[in-house]
Amino acid sequence: MSKERIGLLGGTFNPVHNGHLHAAEAVRRRLGLRRVLFIPSYLPPHKQSTEIASPEDRYAMVQLAVKDHSGFEASSMEIDAQETSYAIITLDKVQALHRDSRILFILGIDAFLDFETWRSYRELLERCHFVVISRPGYRLDDARPALPPAYAETIFDLGTDGPLAEDILERCRVLLLPIDALDISSTDIRHRIRLGQPISGLVPDTVEFYIHKKRLYQE
Repeated sequence: MSKERIGLLGGTFNPVHNGHLHAAEAVRRRLGLRRVLFIPSYLPPHKQSTEIASPEDRYAMVQLAVKDHSGFEASSMEIDAQETSYAIITLDKVQALHRDSRILFILGIDAFLDFETWRSYRELLERCHFVVISRPGYRLDDARPALPPAYAETIFDLGTDGPLAEDILERCRVLLLPIDALDISSTDIRHRIRLGQPISGLVPDTVEFYIHKKRLYQE
């Protein structure tokens, strides 16, 4: 019997944008995920910026972004912890809540290239799966040399068609999934806001309204 599959999409979400939603939906459909949890970080360990909106604002924007999307949920578990956000700690919490599910972390190839710097990355590979998706300007195959050679056999290229069979999940830990990624970045959105340029179409309308109402990223 196949286990329920739950996707985790973590990040700063500073702000959440349509690229995040598009990618999550592509993965959800292709991999047959029961749900995708959007988990904003409290203090991201790999990002240092004075432009990061408060955890409360970033979580509120994620809530607005996923509200009308079936299968998407906003999770405040990292923000509630009020400590530096590490994937291994998040995994502990998710697996405690969903003991009989398969947990799949969703991340872009750009983020996966630094995977060896993650805390307890070897343990993460033993306990869950990683779905590495396309990002504009990066080659998906670059994910392979990002791991030590000993993990070469655990990487599987899903291609663009067909369901994800349970036997693949039994033997592979890193799944390469090419998607038609949108060329949108939170950095560009913040830059456009500072310049007074429009961001319509880059973020959900509800998120755009929230940003302007709270005057986020304007300084």
